[in-house]
Amino acid sequence: DQVGEARGRLGGPAAEPPASLAHLVTADPAVRAAHAMGKAYRDVVRALRGRPGRIPDLVAHPADEQDVADLLDWAGSRRIAVVPYGGGSSVTGGVEYRGDAHDAVLSLDLTRMGRVLEVDALGRAARIQAGALGPALEAQLRPHGLTLRHFPQSFEFSTLGGWIATRAGGHYATGRTHIDGAVQSLRVVTPAGVSASWRLPASGAGPSPDRLFIGSEGALGVITEAWVRLVARPRHKASASLSFSGFGAALDAVRAVAQSGLRPANCRLLDAGEAALSGVRADGSAVLVLGFESADEPVGGLLERAVALAQAHGGRPGTAAGGGTGSGGDAAVAAWRSAFLRMPYLRDGLARMGAVAETFETAATWDGIPALIEAVRSEVGAAAAKATGYPATVNCRLTHVYPDGAAPYFTVLAAGRPGDEAALWDDLKAVANEVLHRHRATITHHHAVGRDHRPGYDLQRPEPFALALRAVKSALDPRGILNPGVLVD
Repeated sequence: DQVGEARGRLGGPAAEPPASLAHLVTADPAVRAAHAMGKAYRDVVRALRGRPGRIPDLVAHPADEQDVADLLDWAGSRRIAVVPYGGGSSVTGGVEYRGDAHDAVLSLDLTRMGRVLEVDALGRAARIQAGALGPALEAQLRPHGLTLRHFPQSFEFSTLGGWIATRAGGHYATGRTHIDGAVQSLRVVTPAGVSASWRLPASGAGPSPDRLFIGSEGALGVITEAWVRLVARPRHKASASLSFSGFGAALDAVRAVAQSGLRPANCRLLDAGEAALSGVRADGSAVLVLGFESADEPVGGLLERAVALAQAHGGRPGTAAGGGTGSGGDAAVAAWRSAFLRMPYLRDGLARMGAVAETFETAATWDGIPALIEAVRSEVGAAAAKATGYPATVNCRLTHVYPDGAAPYFTVLAAGRPGDEAALWDDLKAVANEVLHRHRATITHHHAVGRDHRPGYDLQRPEPFALALRAVKSALDPRGILNPGVLVD
């Protein structure tokens, strides 16, 4: 595999750290190879084929903020590109270096900085280091009866700093869907100095310094810690599922729930293909999974109101796994929850069998959602069939919903081209990106821009904003060492 091959074929690094930093840095081939790429389908395929791309020359494991600053100072003096690295779960090329404009590449692994440093139980907030992985973060908060309640699909393999740097989406399907709303203040190390924002509940004092770095993907600075807003651990939960004969009626039901003000924690719609693939239902029905939670009071009444809204649009409650119906939605909800955790592993297994199995996501306003979904299904499916000679499957689910729109998430399953699977996926993704742009749908709702989405991001953002972003990049990272190629050149 990628790591095993690395030991035998990697040469020496193109740079060596000074003695003062040597204890933080390793040139071990296996460690370097493990930091060469993320977890996208194309990354899995390249690893299987022994084509990992540019492997970093060195990997650093800073223990504190001063270590980060010292490493950036050294890298800047030696024209070394620095790629911040948390859990390595990027699916958009966010943690790999591409190009040859730098003399060497340093992967900056922050996972040694993984502690909850301080908890404010009165204000329900915590100061947490950026390298804290999801499970460790929650384990440290649990004794306080508090939780960040941010559970992306990559939860066990991703970090707080990565979530903030990529504007990650998480547990909530409505309300606080992204990490943005949880951030109270940030500390960020840049080549120009340390940015430390004040911890405040809110502020109207000009543009927010935190908003500058949330979503900056390591291109403007290295997030080292954050104060984040917490919630009490939920004690009351209720969930149900409903099935629909038609996807259009299901979309109407979801919109009604999203605009009702009920704010369910879970409001995920699976089309017929996705429902079957997930093991939720296999009779051609679309399935809506609803869930509410609260730390303070029972939520059964809220669930009943949401179910009633969905029923008014043709929803049939009580879906059970395998296509039957029962007295409640527990079986369907359990099947969906299992599939949510299982799907990334299924994708990797299919990749090993030579198939194309990948996902992408977007968001658009309600008036454009039906046409957008239909265009993606038909055009990406047709492109895959033309390229491989076999029919392809393009499924859709809504992962997050808003009063004014929704976030469709697509799963593509297609025959592969032996030895050329990554290039095939790149071609299919280009078709998808063109559809998104034509329908004025965002290039990403929660997967981040990285390097793979950069062309679509360049088309989406206004040019004056691009000019401002370049100016910020030049001011904070004048030597251009931070995650080159991400967001801005």
